[in-house]
Amino acid sequence: MPKPNIPPSWSSQLAVYLGTIGAAVGLGSIWRFPYLAGTYGGGLFIGIFVIACVFIATPLLVAEFMIGRYSHLAPPVAAGAMAVDIGASRRWDVIGLFGSSAAFLICSYYSIVAGWVIAYAWKCARGALAGLPRPALHAEWEHFLADPWALMGWQVLFLGAVAFISARGLGRGIELASRIRAPALLILLLLLDAYSLATGDVAKAMRFAFAPHFSALSGEVVLAAIGQAFYATGVGAAVMLAYGSYMSRRSPLVQPALIVTASILLVSLLATILVFPLVFRFHMDPAAGPTLVFEVLPAAFAVMPGGRAIGTVFFVLLILAALTPSLAMFEPIVLWLEARRMRRRLAVLTTATTMWLAGVGSVLSFNVLARWHPIEHVPSLAGKTVFELADFISGNVLLPVGALLTCLFIGWRLNPATFSTEIGSTTPLVWKVCRFMLRYVCPVAILAVLLAAFLPSHP
Repeated sequence: MPKPNIPPSWSSQLAVYLGTIGAAVGLGSIWRFPYLAGTYGGGLFIGIFVIACVFIATPLLVAEFMIGRYSHLAPPVAAGAMAVDIGASRRWDVIGLFGSSAAFLICSYYSIVAGWVIAYAWKCARGALAGLPRPALHAEWEHFLADPWALMGWQVLFLGAVAFISARGLGRGIELASRIRAPALLILLLLLDAYSLATGDVAKAMRFAFAPHFSALSGEVVLAAIGQAFYATGVGAAVMLAYGSYMSRRSPLVQPALIVTASILLVSLLATILVFPLVFRFHMDPAAGPTLVFEVLPAAFAVMPGGRAIGTVFFVLLILAALTPSLAMFEPIVLWLEARRMRRRLAVLTTATTMWLAGVGSVLSFNVLARWHPIEHVPSLAGKTVFELADFISGNVLLPVGALLTCLFIGWRLNPATFSTEIGSTTPLVWKVCRFMLRYVCPVAILAVLLAAFLPSHP
């Protein structure tokens, strides 16, 4: 049964859709997806990613919505409350604890990347990158990373913006930001896509991105695509537990999960169309990795017609992409602190401050601590900086473990009748397929990603 002290609810079903889309669609789709597609061969990676999103990530989204909507509690205690009601152990709270820890750790370094984006939007807007050759852009990037105070300053600016919105609560903060961001993000993406298609090497880009090169098929490509599906949808990070707690008992679960998945696929597709025509027109490397956005594309913006304005718009797009997912990653911690009688504004301030402090090591790993690798005795972790360790632990340990526990709890501990009741308005075929995926397919995929992360050959 629903618990007392129910938190505020979404104002409408549209708010549910926009809020959950805002929680999932972010830098993972616009910044991370194109360089992973470039690294792993384009079309084949994209095809596997689509399958993974639909058949693996979507059932997990449904399961997380289910836990949050049932309990109406903060993520760290949501699964345990549901477990007690079905006769299981409160120790299932571990689902929300893993997820909240992942959200906290991810935001501690995600906000650093978002700070880079704000800095580069400013650099483009004032013309600091205009006309610079590739070596000068590389030097600018290296100089930027070498200044820890600048990196922390830009991070504080971003965290401050997120905290300001979060402190306004669900209706006047999260909902309002999601309503503004969704159309703004789509409009900017479409404008940039039109420019890219008009000026870039479209034929070569489309062959690379959408022609399935089956010779490139490997376990590494499959696992990378599944991992990106987890990263892009945010499953395992407790954000959908938090946003699910704002749903009414009659709110459907499958529809918002499918809409989140469709939105991620659409934005990832539009990001691909934006990036690769420009990359191939200027004879750049599509497998340039994370620097694709901060070195490779600025080199194109520096010489293309209207590049200063286009570059500014592109980085503003990335700021919008980072904003609402960060709001969502605040929410599990803020709700937990509010449940301990802390006022929301103080809970938000505490969350933002501790996230900034937790990110100091990641900031210093690009300069002062660049040569420090804390865990050298573990082969899969040797050579990783603090930033890389934070990314690895959150993305390769906390997220998949949390997602796996969610599969075990919802797929195996809930009997079919309870599962059917809790999933809400859908057909018997849909809920049976969803339950089957959670019981058998999703756990195997998650275990594969989790184990592969610790193999010596894994990048």
